[in-house]
Amino acid sequence: MRSLNLDQVRSLVVIADLGSFAAAAQALHLAPPTISLHISELESRLEATLMLRGKQGVQLTSAGAVLVQRGRLLLRDAEDAMAQVRRHAQGLAGKVRLATQTGVVVYLLPQVLAQLAREHPDIEVEVAVLGTHQTLAGIRAGQVDVGLISLPMPADSGQSALVCTSWRSDPVLACLPADWDAPAEVSAAWLADKPLIFNSSGTQLYRQTMAWFGQAGFSPSARIELNYTEAMKSLVVAGYGAAILPLESSEAPHSLGLHERLQLRPLHPPLTRELALVHRQPDLLPSSALPVLEVLRGFGSQR
Repeated sequence: MRSLNLDQVRSLVVIADLGSFAAAAQALHLAPPTISLHISELESRLEATLMLRGKQGVQLTSAGAVLVQRGRLLLRDAEDAMAQVRRHAQGLAGKVRLATQTGVVVYLLPQVLAQLAREHPDIEVEVAVLGTHQTLAGIRAGQVDVGLISLPMPADSGQSALVCTSWRSDPVLACLPADWDAPAEVSAAWLADKPLIFNSSGTQLYRQTMAWFGQAGFSPSARIELNYTEAMKSLVVAGYGAAILPLESSEAPHSLGLHERLQLRPLHPPLTRELALVHRQPDLLPSSALPVLEVLRGFGSQR
């Protein structure tokens, strides 16, 4: 048996609601013969009489009443499905896979997700915390839609096939235990012989840090390497060593919790951490990724 035709089911439901073929034809903007054809084809397909026509108007049979009841549900589900597909096609709903870094997760991502929840409640953002190389590999493999990475991009990143846009430029500071006697600006020479807490060696910030020391002729080693900013700050607060970290919040340093229990000093020469938005060409992205990109751009800054 062929599937039900929803237009024919709609004709049946409207006849039941309005009481006549003529009224249904007028409401549906169809010719009366078309309405009659809909019902006759339904009855033929189902091998059942759905309504009785008489001087008193139209009356549903028991089979017709069952189909009207179920037909209302079918029509509602079809309308919901069409509306949902339209929202996906317009970028108003869907899932976006976002890869980001640990500092962004702590400070900026909650604000980004809160704004998206307010403005685009039907867009689901699936977040993965990945390094730059993992993020780029995920984008190339179609497993990540939008990534936040540290610049510069690796030479083997396949950059020509990707869209890469500068997002944030954050100062990198020396985070020092509160009881250290520190200068107003921290140089590589002053810091090189201190106990140090570094980012993991596979990160872009680690490479930047070592290049900063290397320019001054130093190559220090760390007491410990971590890849979680807040854990590093906690160790600094405990007096375990100094860390070199970006200021990842737009708030004043004294309002950032752990910052109240450590010293922040600018580096000399200065060092910045550059973050970028990266994704495939827009026509290869799900439509729902475009509002996510728009909101993310609003949280970008060039200091």
